[in-house]
Amino acid sequence: MHVRAFIEEMERLAPPDLAEDFDTGKIGLVVEGRDEVVRVCCALDATPFVVQQAVMASADMLVVHHTPLWTPVTALTGRTAGLMRALLSARMNLYVIHTNFDRAPEGVNDALAELLSLTDTEPMASGSIGTCTLSPAEISGRLGGNLRLWGEIKRCNRLAIVAGSGFDLSLLDEAYRRGADAFLSAEIKHSVVRALPLPCIEASHYALEAPAMQRLASKKSWLYIDDPPLLQIIP
Repeated sequence: MHVRAFIEEMERLAPPDLAEDFDTGKIGLVVEGRDEVVRVCCALDATPFVVQQAVMASADMLVVHHTPLWTPVTALTGRTAGLMRALLSARMNLYVIHTNFDRAPEGVNDALAELLSLTDTEPMASGSIGTCTLSPAEISGRLGGNLRLWGEIKRCNRLAIVAGSGFDLSLLDEAYRRGADAFLSAEIKHSVVRALPLPCIEASHYALEAPAMQRLASKKSWLYIDDPPLLQIIP
């Protein structure tokens, strides 16, 4: 497949106009490689390990959720230089689907809802809310553990979810108004904790977003490269 045909396919999957304004210039083909795409790898982040594994797999394309180029590049040094050197030397394309994939049908939030077996789901301003039959312990099991609970969850019949970093008070208020018993997301701030309108379940960013990239890789018969951050719990 020519790289342009691959881009067209990806834009049908995750239309660029769904992306947040802050993603302008940070999604799509961010590193240009060879014209023909045969072997594709997929990951959540373009970490050095992921890029190394993709090079070893002779990938023509690496599809990730988070760009490694968040800010304008004015100098290629350090970690960024190493990543670009590996990608360019291998003539590997790098394609990013971020907030456009969050919002796309069958995207990041839909994959999370599927993982948690949510039913009767309805979209929120970001993420969704649905009927949940899992206990917090069972949710932890589905997400690989290491959850933190803020507040007391007496029941969890309706669960609001925002994959990634979504503990925004406006979203929490929306979830509360719409009858959510709990809110699941990642990276909560202390100021938000002090103003919670409903109990919250905090997972890692990786645990909430990686399932979508894994599912995408499975559907497309791509190689998924798993590279979760190392977390050690100190009792």
